[in-house]
Amino acid sequence: MKRKSRGHEGAGPSQRQLRAAELVRHALVDIVAREELRDADLKGAYVTIGEVRASPDLKHMTAFVSSLGPGDPQRIANGLTRISSFLRGRLARRIDLKFTPELHFQPDISYDEARHIEELLASPEVARDLKHDDEEEEGER
Repeated sequence: MKRKSRGHEGAGPSQRQLRAAELVRHALVDIVAREELRDADLKGAYVTIGEVRASPDLKHMTAFVSSLGPGDPQRIANGLTRISSFLRGRLARRIDLKFTPELHFQPDISYDEARHIEELLASPEVARDLKHDDEEEEGER
């Protein structure tokens, strides 16, 4: 008999998914820092793994990667994808999960989006509008 899932569809990841994903993220960070990665797109790159998301069955995990310093996040994701079987083998030795997950890599654009929002907020037009809104609130008090 199939078990009913808890919560609503789209309610977000379970605690189990979050714990497993964070365990994998820490292990991948350590592997990438300590191992010599022989892919051309990874040579000399300082890779950072900002987040890992786990599928509900924990058999697939997607790591969001970027570079500290110069380096194209898409090239880094492509390089890590090419060596994913090597990384998965190293991961199997470091984590205690029933299955070693299949690894998928995506460029992490959240830093770029945050920087863009900061630039927008700092623009004279937005600063003027924010100042105008603050003055209206002061007048209502």
